Amino acid sequence: MAAQPRGGDYRGFVLLSILLGTPWEAWAGRILYSVSEETDKGSFVGDIAKDLGLEPRELAERGVRIISRGRTQLFALNQRSGSLVTAGRIDREEICAQSARCLVNFNILMEDKMNLYPIDVEIIDINDNVPRFLTEEINVKIMENTAPGVRFPLSEAGDPDVGTNSLQSYQLSPNRHFSLAVQSGDDGTKYPELVLERVLDREEERVHHLVLTASDGGDPPRSSTAHIQVTVVDVNDHTPVFSLPQYQVTVPENVPVGTRLLTVHAIDLDEGVNGEVTYSFRKITPKLPQMFHLNSLTGEISTLEGLDYEETAFYEMEVQAQDGPGSLTKAKVLITVLDVNDNAPEVTMTSLSSSIPEDTPLGTVIALFYLQDRDSGKNGEVTCTIPENLPFKLEKSIDNYYRLVTTKNLDRETLSLYNITLKATDGGTPPLSRETHIFMQVADTNDNPPTFPHSSYSVYIAENNPRGASIFLVTAQDHDSEDNAQITYSLAEDTIQGAPVSSYVSINSDTGVLYALQSFDYEQLRELQLRVTAHDSGDPPLSSNMSLSLFVLDQNDNPPEILYPALPTDGSTGMELAPRSAEPGYLVTKVVAVDKDSGQNAWLSYLLLKASEPGLFAVGLYTGEVRTARALLDRDALKQSLVVAVQDHGQPPLSATVTLTVAVADSIPEVLADLGSLEPSDGPYSYDLTLYLVVAVAAVSCVFLAFVLVLLALRLRRWHKSRLLQASEGGLASVPTSHFVGMDRVQAFLQTYSHEVSLTADSQKSHLIFPQPNYVDMLISQESCEKNDSLLTSVDFQECKDDVPSIQQAPPNTDWRFSQAQRPGTSGSQNGDDTGTWPNNQFDTEMLQAMILASASEAADGSSTLGGGAGTMGLSARYGPQFTLQHVPDYRQNVYIPGSNATLTNAAGKRDGKAPAGGNGNKKKSGKKEKK
Repeated sequence: MAAQPRGGDYRGFVLLSILLGTPWEAWAGRILYSVSEETDKGSFVGDIAKDLGLEPRELAERGVRIISRGRTQLFALNQRSGSLVTAGRIDREEICAQSARCLVNFNILMEDKMNLYPIDVEIIDINDNVPRFLTEEINVKIMENTAPGVRFPLSEAGDPDVGTNSLQSYQLSPNRHFSLAVQSGDDGTKYPELVLERVLDREEERVHHLVLTASDGGDPPRSSTAHIQVTVVDVNDHTPVFSLPQYQVTVPENVPVGTRLLTVHAIDLDEGVNGEVTYSFRKITPKLPQMFHLNSLTGEISTLEGLDYEETAFYEMEVQAQDGPGSLTKAKVLITVLDVNDNAPEVTMTSLSSSIPEDTPLGTVIALFYLQDRDSGKNGEVTCTIPENLPFKLEKSIDNYYRLVTTKNLDRETLSLYNITLKATDGGTPPLSRETHIFMQVADTNDNPPTFPHSSYSVYIAENNPRGASIFLVTAQDHDSEDNAQITYSLAEDTIQGAPVSSYVSINSDTGVLYALQSFDYEQLRELQLRVTAHDSGDPPLSSNMSLSLFVLDQNDNPPEILYPALPTDGSTGMELAPRSAEPGYLVTKVVAVDKDSGQNAWLSYLLLKASEPGLFAVGLYTGEVRTARALLDRDALKQSLVVAVQDHGQPPLSATVTLTVAVADSIPEVLADLGSLEPSDGPYSYDLTLYLVVAVAAVSCVFLAFVLVLLALRLRRWHKSRLLQASEGGLASVPTSHFVGMDRVQAFLQTYSHEVSLTADSQKSHLIFPQPNYVDMLISQESCEKNDSLLTSVDFQECKDDVPSIQQAPPNTDWRFSQAQRPGTSGSQNGDDTGTWPNNQFDTEMLQAMILASASEAADGSSTLGGGAGTMGLSARYGPQFTLQHVPDYRQNVYIPGSNATLTNAAGKRDGKAPAGGNGNKKKSGKKEKK
């Protein structure tokens, strides 16, 4: 409907709106409805959905709701029909009291746009109240001499209704003395007055009883009655007179209870009882006696309760003064209450978003609230502020509504919770304020990708790792929260050596742990370049990458591989050639080896493990070069076998061996011819040779055993003789005789002799090894040593000379044994191993046998063939203190060994340094090397 213009008579239009149930608008676009009071709950008031241009279903979708300013909500929205209905029974008199027009205003809020629509609802009065008198009995005293026509004011009735439903008329019960007159005040109030029509006669009728009826104009009309008791008294010709026709007072609302506000005063010129004045309230509402107290004797008006400007700012009442006979007069009392700043501002939150996303655009409304102060004037002027360091600002809406809007971009990672303090302050003196806290949670949006601490990593893993081994832990961080910060890890699709990355490593998508899916081999794969991606669970998801370099560390898992000499494939044996004229250091061949490992694991060293002729060849420790260690001799075998070991420096070290065959010859045809003559026959000759050797060893052992027995017998004899001489001479008492054996005035220490026979089953020839016997027996002439006063106890081989007066006794010396360089060998000086065992070859066996047989022969016949002096067995010159390897004869030249084709020469020639028959120039060179 069209908006009704303001002013004029609109009552008919309102009634028409009620009948038609249609809204009407007025005053600058405000929606105006009307409804009768006392209607049932849920009664239709107006079609809100239609007036807002919405469908009924859109009310809930768009968050349309009613907001009021702190008072009880009188109306509600019907979400189905979209209409405005009553929320309960409405009492117009309770809301608007005596106001001619009763308007209830509130606002409709549309949540989605934070828009407010003001609504006014006029409450139409119905005749629901009966006119009521303040008291049900009215006492009136009239002098009997009162002239007719005098009027006596009566208590008026009150009706909270307005308009035609309010009090309209008074009626007096029929009688012959009185009539009723009704006066109208400036505010339209009707005052009844009792008019005396006929002179009263107290003696005729002392008391008159009347009934006063008050009626309203409702349909149907309602009325109430009051009883009037008129008492006829004696003559009282003066009435009380107030000092002022109207009393006014202004008091602040915070005056204490019981404070005297004012005093009314009336004077009666009569004397006695006729001049005694009493005060009482005349025109007063039922609430006033509860608020104010009137002293009937003094006329003082004081407060019974605290005043509240916000409830009532102005009080109007009438006070009457009555003398003893009943004459009365009235005066008006006006009490104005001044506002005091006793109410702090109030903040009513209309709409609030407790959580907003951090990507909210600027200017978004996050809260709508209403400011009010029950005080008035400056005391009710409210201003609102928020802290300046917040990304929000306040904007004023209609009335006293304010909006809180964003002014800056929000970042949850910087600050996730805002405590916004709204401070409302009024303009009073002193000002009052109130703080309201709004807690604003900033909801997370996926605006931060996962980040790794570093963009690249280097990881090392040893090869031959077990499958499934943990390699590395990658960790990314996401500053978002909840799902936006839940990170999953993955490997970028790529290929390594033609295979996908997923066949080498895998990653736990939740923990970021990398696992090896296979055992890595450094020789095949040394480095893997991986790319790890971290995804969050946001919408849309964000990700970041990190490069990972996986280095495989070498382990010593590959033994050296010998490239040369290569192993033959046809079953033959490779051979290297070394001419007999080769000088020491001659390069025979070179062992070449490689190792698939790296670093120290591939650092190779070469070592000669075994040689058929020790000391003949040497191998370079790091070069692998096989060179001659000395000049070649004629007795050196044509075929030399060398076992060379190649070892790396890993932990633990690995090695490989190769067997070299070196032919000692000047040409290939010579090699072939000599090898043919050296082929072992198939006859029993090789077996006979072994048998001969065993028999020879047994014979030598028997001879040696006999020699020991003879020495033992001589020893026992010497011991018996020494016992006889001990009492007389006592020179040898300090030496245990069990340490000596005597033979032909010769003393010698008896030590242990041991030998070892080694028979190899894999050879047609047996090898016999005779370790060097410990020849420590010192054969010293008894006669040459009788001049010495002290017993000879030194274990060194020393000669007793006549020009030496005495031999100083020395502690036993255990360094008399031959060193490895001094032991007899094939060339007199061999570079064998350091373990003390003799080289296991045929020539060493022959030499040992020759030494044993020669010693036994000389001891048996007692001749001087050994070249020694009398009683010295020829050892004093050769085996003295300066005994070295050059004094040891090569007895293999003097003894014939069955099966041997060596040229035999006599021992004397050997000792004289002459070359044996059939020798060559290499013998001399060999002798020099032995001496060295």
